[in-house]
Amino acid sequence: MKKVTVLGAGLVGKLIAIDLSESFAVTAIDHDANALEQLARHPKIKTKKADLSVEGTVRKLVADSDLVVGAVPGSMGFKVVREVIEAGRNMVDISFFPEDAFELDDLAKNNNCCIVTDCGVAPGMGNLILGYHNEKMRVKSFKCLVGGLPFKREWPWEYKAVFSPIDVIEEYTRPARYVQNGDIVVREALSDPELIHFENVGTLEAWNSDGLRSLIKTMGVPNMIEKTLRYPGTIEYLRVLRDTGYFSHEKINIDGVKIKPIDLTSKLLFSKWKLKPGEKEFTVMRVEVEGLQNGLKKCLVYDLFDEFDDEKGFTSMARTTGYTCTAVANILLKGKYSRKGINPPEFLGKDADCFNFVFEYLKERGVVYKVNMNK
Repeated sequence: MKKVTVLGAGLVGKLIAIDLSESFAVTAIDHDANALEQLARHPKIKTKKADLSVEGTVRKLVADSDLVVGAVPGSMGFKVVREVIEAGRNMVDISFFPEDAFELDDLAKNNNCCIVTDCGVAPGMGNLILGYHNEKMRVKSFKCLVGGLPFKREWPWEYKAVFSPIDVIEEYTRPARYVQNGDIVVREALSDPELIHFENVGTLEAWNSDGLRSLIKTMGVPNMIEKTLRYPGTIEYLRVLRDTGYFSHEKINIDGVKIKPIDLTSKLLFSKWKLKPGEKEFTVMRVEVEGLQNGLKKCLVYDLFDEFDDEKGFTSMARTTGYTCTAVANILLKGKYSRKGINPPEFLGKDADCFNFVFEYLKERGVVYKVNMNK
């Protein structure tokens, strides 16, 4: 049986480990004993406590793995991927680190590694969809709208984070890049808000965020944009916090102690943004692809609405992100894709078999993308 090592056992990492353990020998590794304890009732999964931030630890832990899955916070992601490559292992990663993954491309090729990065819902599925259609038509426009929200809107935040608060805050501070008429445009995060209606949800607020990532380099599509979705009104208080300095990484002196405001903010927000036991949330996503096929205008709209899994206790964000990751993990483990180097999901999307496999895999687990097509 092939061996899979899952680095990180948080909300998404836990789902990934459980799903893959149905077909493979899985070892889950995390520094948090409580997170590993939640996997204890799954006898097929081995657990190991380790500090993955210590240089060289990852290389040792993954040495005999057939595949590694990275589900660590974004701040650790680049280093972890680098060590996996140095160990000569293939990998699927969902850490969404801020660094450019292609900086590791030569290293991955030299070590004969296939590394799939950004393999979640967004980035992830949006990339896969665009990669697939860009092979079949001349895409002129790509738009991705995505958000994860609680059903219950509680003052003051009307939001709950299902992953690291610092990674969420990054969406509110990192300048947003999009492509307009072939040129890269950079705007501040939270810019260009618009109200959009979604079935099952109602009206949500969308704003520019830096989610295109590798697509800016790889696709050559003249118009591309990604926007984050939240409940209406969210943008105002986020701007207040951001512009007042609560999200700043620059240390300030308080009674002789230097701290980063973002560290304090994330600590305060963690308890406020944490899902309560039994609290339900959902993921909503819309991907629009427009262009020409055989000289005719074609428009495709992919809509996703996914809810908390009552039976298994998995959050929707864990489902939509984690099952995309495990689908691609299966593709690599079964030898259906093996391109060496760094592979963002749009590269896999170019392969129709990979594209169809992922969608069927998700459908079997109740994550369903509805597709509407207008010629």
